[in-house]
Amino acid sequence: MIQKMAEEARLVSRQLSLMTTDQKNLALQSMAKALRKHLVKIQKANEKDVLTAKEKALSDAFLDRLQLNPNRIEAIAKGLEAIAELPDPIGTILTTFDRPNGLEINRVRVPIGVIGVIFESRPNVTADAAALCLKAGNAVILRGGSESFHSCSAIMAALQSGLEDSNFPKTAIQMLPTSDRAEVSEMLKMDKYIDVIIPRGGPKLIEQIVAESRIPLFKHLAGLCHTYIHKAADKDMAKKIVLNAKMRRTGICGATETLLIDESIADSHLPMILDELIRKGCEIRGDEKVIALDSRVKPCLDYDTEFLAAIIAVKIVKDLNEAIKHIAEHGTQHTDAIVTEDAAAAERFFKEIDSAIVMHNTSTQFADGGEFGMGAEIGIATGKLHARGPVGVEQLTTFKYLVKGQGQVRN
Repeated sequence: MIQKMAEEARLVSRQLSLMTTDQKNLALQSMAKALRKHLVKIQKANEKDVLTAKEKALSDAFLDRLQLNPNRIEAIAKGLEAIAELPDPIGTILTTFDRPNGLEINRVRVPIGVIGVIFESRPNVTADAAALCLKAGNAVILRGGSESFHSCSAIMAALQSGLEDSNFPKTAIQMLPTSDRAEVSEMLKMDKYIDVIIPRGGPKLIEQIVAESRIPLFKHLAGLCHTYIHKAADKDMAKKIVLNAKMRRTGICGATETLLIDESIADSHLPMILDELIRKGCEIRGDEKVIALDSRVKPCLDYDTEFLAAIIAVKIVKDLNEAIKHIAEHGTQHTDAIVTEDAAAAERFFKEIDSAIVMHNTSTQFADGGEFGMGAEIGIATGKLHARGPVGVEQLTTFKYLVKGQGQVRN
């Protein structure tokens, strides 16, 4: 079954590489309309998944990622329309240069070909991934998790209905009709047909994919994000940013999981921040110095946990040097932020923090393709090759060289 899907994807990818911008945009707009048309079906399918998740006593953060309502479905549809409005990267000439022998060489952006996306609880990824791949001229094979299987299937049915309405090849987007992890293993062997795998999920899924894949990966690993309050931070700004970075949505990969603060301002800045976090229902886990400031703080056993919940680890550091060292040792190279009015400190943080996204005086919750103007994203790539940070339309392309001559031969 998977080989047949992969063969079909490879075949249709050649058609997609020749599609015009108008054809792709019409398909995306039709897919958005179909999502709205299928809203009730999608909600009913999602209710099945949510009920099962509750029966399994899965976390509130997990339920938040899983749950769909009319507003969220409308946001997904608008996301497709936003992707349709983006410039088409395919055919863009990235650079042109002439050689002394008269050859003209152009580097031109082209589709990657066939992309496999393996993800777990977020059903919206079905639509986001399908739309971004289509806009970039790629075929895509999706595999959702068991907990979101009914939701993803309903969304896929709507998307394919939209493709048919716009006379677009239906096999441009496909989804494995099973959530069996054994099928993931089979998919990872299809290097003859699939060009890249994008994994989004928990540590166990990522470990399996890394260990088994014959296909290159755009790795989306844990989002153990830090917010560091430097000694030159504005007090009110620091409080506002930390509260948003942790509590706006605790279950997303851009949520801050560890708060670092310079010891020279801990007494003046930290109590106010801790009090506000606790008031909003956040559990604080800290080192001995933090516990000494607030008796409500629980001991922090490690600084390597992605909580994805209303829990934050707090550590008082000596200075910028120790903050950078801590992030290097405990971070996942996803998103890290500094709050400071010292431009030199911010510049050093930018240079020395080796993460996909590094921020100054803003919330880590902005680590999102939509907020970066990409319309949507498939994930935040934490590797260093090809794609890094939000994976949007441009990151789903590669390039080739077009060489024009007038009869030159090489000596």
